[in-house]
Amino acid sequence: MDVLRNNQAGLSGLAQLQALMVANSPPPINETMGFVLIEIEEGRAVFEGNPDRSVYNPIGSVHGGYAATLLDSACGCAVHSKLAADQGYTTLELKVAYHRPLTEASGPVRAEGRILSIGRRAAFAEATLTDRDGRLCASATSTLLVFPLERPATTA
Repeated sequence: MDVLRNNQAGLSGLAQLQALMVANSPPPINETMGFVLIEIEEGRAVFEGNPDRSVYNPIGSVHGGYAATLLDSACGCAVHSKLAADQGYTTLELKVAYHRPLTEASGPVRAEGRILSIGRRAAFAEATLTDRDGRLCASATSTLLVFPLERPATTA
């Protein structure tokens, strides 16, 4: 699955993400990590997940990579929602702060990403991760590269 390069209909980034939600066709990472995109609008994306023991680390809590993945996804999809059909993006930097540990009792958890600013070549986003009680568990800021997509040459 590659919504950036498999976009024959010429959908905007927002329309691509909306179509994925309607088709109930999440990317494989969602199944692996146990989270799903539940809200999308221009400049904002929300993921929900249920951390379980499959994402525990040796010290008896959810691995920080689980939170980082949710926060990165929320930041990235917030930016994706503002892209034109001929644009792509990738994360250049993700800074995560962990405020409280996650356990299997924390869920469902909610990662909400928002664009801070977006230009021709760079975007800046932030995200928060809260537990079932609305307590802040982690937060992130992200710098993302925005780039034009190369389209395959058509043959005559």
